[in-house]
Amino acid sequence: MKNENITTASAEYKILKKKMRKAKPKKRIILPDPKFNDQKVSKFVNHLMYDGKKNTSYEIFYDALDIVAGKVKDEEKSALEIWKQALDNITPQVEVKSRRVGGATFQVPTEIRPDRKESVSMKNMILFARKRGGKSMAEKLAAEIVDAFNNQGGAYKRKEDMHRMAEANRAFAHFRF
Repeated sequence: MKNENITTASAEYKILKKKMRKAKPKKRIILPDPKFNDQKVSKFVNHLMYDGKKNTSYEIFYDALDIVAGKVKDEEKSALEIWKQALDNITPQVEVKSRRVGGATFQVPTEIRPDRKESVSMKNMILFARKRGGKSMAEKLAAEIVDAFNNQGGAYKRKEDMHRMAEANRAFAHFRF
C-alpha cells in the first residue's frame, strides 16, 4: 500500500515537471517614441535597429514616413495612420506549427497571440523592405509601407501564404497544443 503511493506520487511529479516550464519573463515597458509619442513606433524601430544604433533607425523610419506622405495623397490620413493601416493589412491571424504525433510531423494551424501578431507583421515588413534592391533603407521601407497599404508586396504575400498553409492543414486542427 505504502509502495503504491510512492509510485503514484512520483508519477504525478513527473507529469507536473513536464508541464511546468521556466517562469514567464516579465513584460518590459517600452517607452513611446519622441515624435509621435507612440509605443508601436518604438517597437518597430527596435526591430529595425542594428548594432544598438537606435537614432539611425529612428531617422530611417521618420524619413520613410515623409516619403510615404509624398507618395500617398490621402488628405484624411497622416503618414503614421497609413503605416498603421499597412501593418494591419499584413498582420496574420493564424500560423502553422510543427507537431509530432506518433512518427509523423503535422503542420497544425494555431491562432496567433495579439502581441506575436504585431511582432510578426513588423518583422515581415522590415524583412521584405531589406530584400528590396538598390535604394536607401528609408526608400525601401517607404515602398514596402505603400505596397502593404495597397494590399501588395512581399509582406502581404507572406501573410497570404501563412493563411493558405493554415487553410490547407485545417484537417489537423484537432492536434492543437
